[in-house]
Amino acid sequence: MKYSRVLIIFFALVLCCSMPAMGVNTYLGGTPQMSAAIAGTNEFSPGQDAIISIIVQNRGLNVDKFVMEGTIDRDDIPTTAKMVTVSLSSGTAPIIVKTDPQNIGDMKSQATATVRIETTITTNATVGEYQIPLIVRYTYLSSSSQPASDTLQSTYRQVNETIPVTIKIKPQVKIEVVEAVPENLSVGTGGYLNLKLKNIGFEDGKKATVKILRNGNSPVIPTDSSVYIGDFPRNGTVTCRYKVAISDNAEPQTYPVDIAVTYENREGDVVTSATDTVGIPVQGKNSFRIVSDPVTLSPGSENTIAIQYQNTGDTIAYHAQARLSAVDPFTSADNNAYLGDLKPGDNATAHFRISADSSAPLRDYALDTEVRYRDALDNSQVSDTFKVNVKVAPPLQSLGFLGVLSLVLIVAVIGIGAGYYLLVMRKKK
Repeated sequence: MKYSRVLIIFFALVLCCSMPAMGVNTYLGGTPQMSAAIAGTNEFSPGQDAIISIIVQNRGLNVDKFVMEGTIDRDDIPTTAKMVTVSLSSGTAPIIVKTDPQNIGDMKSQATATVRIETTITTNATVGEYQIPLIVRYTYLSSSSQPASDTLQSTYRQVNETIPVTIKIKPQVKIEVVEAVPENLSVGTGGYLNLKLKNIGFEDGKKATVKILRNGNSPVIPTDSSVYIGDFPRNGTVTCRYKVAISDNAEPQTYPVDIAVTYENREGDVVTSATDTVGIPVQGKNSFRIVSDPVTLSPGSENTIAIQYQNTGDTIAYHAQARLSAVDPFTSADNNAYLGDLKPGDNATAHFRISADSSAPLRDYALDTEVRYRDALDNSQVSDTFKVNVKVAPPLQSLGFLGVLSLVLIVAVIGIGAGYYLLVMRKKK
């Protein structure tokens, strides 16, 4: 039994001595080497909202690798870029960067990552190439040491690296609104918008079409949205005319309209220019008023009354018609009258046949009236309701026999007096 125990212990010691020694991989030298390039197109147009996709790569290589016994395994490799943050700056380029710095994490050797950065090319950007700085921030393991068998000391270094990337601003038609003249644009009606445009860009547009577009919830709504103008050369000017409608909920003020040009560029591609916005003044809704004296009727009478209307609005009311609403104690078999075309400030008289009930109380009344007319686009419009003043008064009383006799006597006395005066004057001569 004693010999067997000794043999077991002996074989266990031999087995332990025959096990291979464990080693640790250690990398010496090498650092992260960051590079960047734009993925996809790097050509953009003035005024364009552009997403710039950039590929970031760690091209660092591990120089030497050792397998060392009796060392502690390192957590990081010198060529690993840790906590990488990428941001784009506009520099001197005509762009506006909208995306904040992006954290893309750790990047090992040969790893890549793509970041998408939202930008806007300024509308006044000139044609050419621009270098924009891409700022890459990261840390890496610069050195490590093992002062004791159970201790590992690591030193990290922080790096701020700027990598230039190139973008190109390509020529484009750029519009400038030289003139914007509205015609008969008032609240709730339709009219025309006359535009004069100039191409101040660096591109000659071919087969061009000028479009006007509604700006958000603007109450100016294009009815005709496109006008074909053909060639639109650099520094050339064109005039366009559009039908537009103004919604009922508008106020008398200036509202925006967007304008863009679709054309064929020098490469034969159909493109659309950046939009330009112009303010369009909108006048108040057409209004009318009564400028004649109040109408007087007597109970039980029927008369033709004359009412004078005035256009107090800012646009022409075409083919205007007045309507009078006769309510108790009045009736009317003819409550519509034609006024014709009324320019701002014009007057027109309407005639209505109206009756007053014999039991009508003696007092003042206000009857509703309105004017229906056509706007510049031949759309039917109706004014707001306003009032016509009507007075019910007693009829003039007859003079009777005594009254007539008195009137005859007065006239006779006046006649006799005049004759006597003439007679006396002749005798004196």
